[in-house]
Amino acid sequence: MRKILHVDMDAFYASVEQRDDPSLRGRPVVVAWRGARSVVCAASYEARVFGVRSAMPAVRAERLCPDAVFVAPDFARYKAVSRQVREIFLRHTDLVEPLSLDEAYLDVTAPKIPSPSATATAQAIRAQIRAETSLTASAGVAPNKFLAKIASDWNKPDGVFVVRPSQVEAFLTPLPVAKIPGVGKVMEKKLAELGIATVGDLRMHPVEELQSRFGSFGRRLHLRAQGIDERAVQPDQPVQSISAEDTFERDLLLYDFEADIRRLAEKTWLATRRTERVGRTVVLKLKTAQFRILTRSHTPEFPPASLEELTTIALSLRDRVDLPPSTRYRLVGVGLSGFRERGEGDGQGSLFDDDLPSVPAPPDR
Repeated sequence: MRKILHVDMDAFYASVEQRDDPSLRGRPVVVAWRGARSVVCAASYEARVFGVRSAMPAVRAERLCPDAVFVAPDFARYKAVSRQVREIFLRHTDLVEPLSLDEAYLDVTAPKIPSPSATATAQAIRAQIRAETSLTASAGVAPNKFLAKIASDWNKPDGVFVVRPSQVEAFLTPLPVAKIPGVGKVMEKKLAELGIATVGDLRMHPVEELQSRFGSFGRRLHLRAQGIDERAVQPDQPVQSISAEDTFERDLLLYDFEADIRRLAEKTWLATRRTERVGRTVVLKLKTAQFRILTRSHTPEFPPASLEELTTIALSLRDRVDLPPSTRYRLVGVGLSGFRERGEGDGQGSLFDDDLPSVPAPPDR
């Protein structure tokens, strides 16, 4: 039986800003550039009271909380703190799988530092983070990654939640299906049409029908409803690709969803800030109303150096789609692939420097 932690820094970027500037403490802080196309990178808990959330448009955040203090993100500082936290993790186990600057999975089945329990290890890690960074973190403790990630959100901020093996079914049964990673609004609606609203409902639904309707994802849904997740914690896995995609509420023509491509390009670019590696190939993914999947890609001489470059290339890839103009599409995605270490290849050393002015940050909790 594995003992897995999911440790998640609390409102990471906003908390770093409040720590470093005492005048921001206790005030609603929004980490974002101002502007019509900017998105919120992080919101302090004081701002969240007003409904401000990560990844929402900055202009909407300003409407929701007119008194919010907007702070431009400082990625160099956030990465430095992230490295401090990573060093703390590695004192306890070598099995650390970073998901972003502010969260990671840890396998503490056999911790380096003797501990009476995984819960005690989680508490020790959180105490060291607080002592050495003056920041707080929340943790989930569970037999697998899926459960640990859900659990870490349970007692936020600055809390721990434990799901013991004997508690898995009772814990999962009442949860809304949206708690399962990969179940967004569109999938939630499709499951609701089958009478599935909770994980308990999902567990009782025939796996054959789930597979018939949703393919391999249906099978994965069935396993998650049982609390089954056999994925091991994978340390130091280099990023190969980053992408974001969305399913439309109704099928659209190829040139009717430019705004969606722009939004997904921004989300993908935002996610590149979670890694030190550099992506070179831009990919546009489409799914037709008949569920045909097609991709178009372009590898420029140098990796995209800005959100604008990424977006321009992604939009241009529509011109390489050779289906009839009347074809309608149900899904679009924008991605970057061909990741390499920073500095590999001509011109790559400076493209993702931390002082680039126009890159939004990944959502954090």
